Amino acid sequence: MFGGAFGGGSQQPAQPAMGGQAQMDPNAQMMAAEQEMEMVTTMFEHLNDLCYKKCLIQRYSDEELTKAESVCIDRCAAKYFQVNREVSDKLAKMTQANSL
Repeated sequence: MFGGAFGGGSQQPAQPAMGGQAQMDPNAQMMAAEQEMEMVTTMFEHLNDLCYKKCLIQRYSDEELTKAESVCIDRCAAKYFQVNREVSDKLAKMTQANSL
C-alpha cells in the first residue's frame, strides 16, 4: 500500500495460488493494512515532530510560514524520506543476504 512511497512496508509476499496469482486471507490482508497504516502514521508523526522542532520559530508573529521556515521544512522532509529509503534498502539487502 504505502510501502513504496514511504520506504517501509516490508510485508511477506503471499503464497501463489493456482493460476499463479497470489492470494491472502482477507483477515490477513486487513491486519497487514492496519499495521502498514499504523507504521505510516507513526512515521508521519515523527517527521512532523522532528521538522517542527528544527524549522519553526516558536514565536508566531505571522499566521503564514516564512520563506525560511518553508524551505527548511521541505529540506527536512526530503532528507527524512531519503534517509528512511536508504536505511530500508540497506536492511532489505542485509535480510536478503542472510536468507541465502
